[in-house]
Amino acid sequence: MTGRQRCALNLGDIYRNYKPNIFEPMNITNRRKFIQKTGAIAAATFLGSLNAFAQNGPRKRIAMVGTGVRGLGMWGTSVKAEYDDILQFVGLCDINPGRVAYARRIMELDCPVYTDFDKMLRESSPEILVVTTTDSTHDEFIIKGLEKGIMVISEKPMTTDEKKVQAILDAERRTGNKVIVTFNMRFSAYVSKIWEILRSDEIGDIKSVNLNWYLDTDHGASYFRRWHGLRDIGGTLLVHKATHHFDTLNYWVDSEPEEVFAYGSLDYYGQKNSKISHSHCRPCPFKSQCKFYWDITVSSSAMGLYVDNEKYDGYLRDGCVFRKEIDIYDTMAVQYKYASGVKVSYSLTAFSPYEGYRLAINGTKGRLDTWIQQSMPGGVKAYQEIKIINLFGNVKTIQVMPQAGGHGGSDPLLKDRLFRYPDATDRLRQSAGSRDGAMSALIGIAARKSIDTGKIIRIEDLTELKPLAKKGRD
Repeated sequence: MTGRQRCALNLGDIYRNYKPNIFEPMNITNRRKFIQKTGAIAAATFLGSLNAFAQNGPRKRIAMVGTGVRGLGMWGTSVKAEYDDILQFVGLCDINPGRVAYARRIMELDCPVYTDFDKMLRESSPEILVVTTTDSTHDEFIIKGLEKGIMVISEKPMTTDEKKVQAILDAERRTGNKVIVTFNMRFSAYVSKIWEILRSDEIGDIKSVNLNWYLDTDHGASYFRRWHGLRDIGGTLLVHKATHHFDTLNYWVDSEPEEVFAYGSLDYYGQKNSKISHSHCRPCPFKSQCKFYWDITVSSSAMGLYVDNEKYDGYLRDGCVFRKEIDIYDTMAVQYKYASGVKVSYSLTAFSPYEGYRLAINGTKGRLDTWIQQSMPGGVKAYQEIKIINLFGNVKTIQVMPQAGGHGGSDPLLKDRLFRYPDATDRLRQSAGSRDGAMSALIGIAARKSIDTGKIIRIEDLTELKPLAKKGRD
């Protein structure tokens, strides 16, 4: 990438294909009903302390760098709709002038827009910076924000290689400031329930974990249409996608990874796996015979954000999933060991017929089993089910209902912790800082290195961080 491209580019971090209402904020009425039902104090107990900022006084000045779909959907329209009483957007930045102008219009803001990140920091003087650019550029904006004394909130993954991890750690030590990494998965009712079960000693001491993750041919294919299909930008799905999974395992096991071995290959997507391929869908001569043809023109939001602004940077949002440039894996298997001795077997498949995952956690007293089906022929259950099986066959079933809001209700809780209840007790230990961001990314980085070299990779050889057998508090 050129120096200019390394400014503020988010080229569209979405989970699936566009829907016409992709930028609509969450239902505020439902949100208020939730608060009324649980009570403000009870709701606040979910929201841990990040020592972010007090709510007294004028609205806090917030800026965002990277105005793709992730920025707009997660940190743009919804934040403005829900936190306008305590936050004021003072700047948006993206290297693509058309995209950042579109973002301001969709967010209904009157703040300045920038293609020069340094200029935005100088002129807008934000107190909070949200980083939602392409993964390989996170470190640049995190470090500059830390050096300015700004509260920095970074999308996951924190960064994409070990040198950038170390640079962020060095910047924190040099400035005395801290970055927050947004692992929203920790905030889901299901994930936090498993954390509580594991703390209750129902299955005893954890000894091994099996996690098999499946991306269907809708969600999985979407990564290969986008910039995520390029290793230099997204770090492979072992970093971009699996950082969620690795952080959640770190959170559950309460330890840090020690050594990693992995296999990975491109078995389904990419030019070598298809007799037909093109640069992108719109002009493709194989539309009628390709099951992955996506008509971007039916989405006004996709057209407005991306297609109308291709002239500025050449980014094609409807990229062919079989194009020759794809150089990441779609089939991954990782074995790793925690400093506590817990062994993990993890896999990620990006072309499954259904979406979801299977999890088994084995302990000295029993086993926790669950199978989450997010998309399945014939429909899915309205609840998420966890089974606790002791070593002699007694079974207990726990049903967890997803909450209202994005990602099973986790997004509103994460943002409430950051912006509305920053000093509430962190009973569930959901706060995530640079060490959490580093340890989750380093598993994926080590797995990538293992695939390249065929060797076991030790985490302590990558950065200054020495894995802890028990994480405790940062």
